[in-house]
Formats: sequence, structure tokens, C-alpha cells
Amino acid sequence: KALEFYQQALAIRQKIGDPSGVGTILSNIGRIYDSLGQYPKALDFYQQALAIQKQIGDCSGVGNTLNNIGFIYKSLGQYPKALEFYQQALA
Repeated sequence: KALEFYQQALAIRQKIGDPSGVGTILSNIGRIYDSLGQYPKALDFYQQALAIQKQIGDCSGVGNTLNNIGFIYKSLGQYPKALEFYQQALA
């Protein structure tokens, strides 16, 4: 149900040209897929969010999304990769 509402919100944010809102919603969709254990889908949405957040200079969003990506890699048991993203988020 959450995905349904996020998709509606995403369409609205894209229509009104709100890149910050789009980045936030993409990241939130990533968290839903993360919670469902669908890690490749989560990573895809996080990467989309990260690209937008970097483009608009949203440092807080970039940090949060890098942290979320690190959590995905931790969940996958890829600890060196997780650490790499955690360190980027910390910076």
C-alpha cells in the first residue's frame, strides 16, 4: 500500500518539477524495497535518488542515501562495500 502512495506522490513531484521531493520519494521507495528484502530494487531506487540529490546539492539527502546504500550492502553480507558507503555518508 505504501508503494502505491509513494508512486502517486512521485508522479506529482515529477509533474510540478520538484527535484528535491523526487529524490526524497525515490529514497523512501528504496526503503520500502529494503524492508521487503528486495535489495536490488532498493539499490536501484537509492541510486536514482542519489543522482538527483548530488545534482541539486542536497548534502543531507546524499548522506542519508549513502547510509541507506551501506545498510543494503551490510544486509547482503558485503561488509567492505557497506563500510565504503558508510564512510562516504560520514564525510
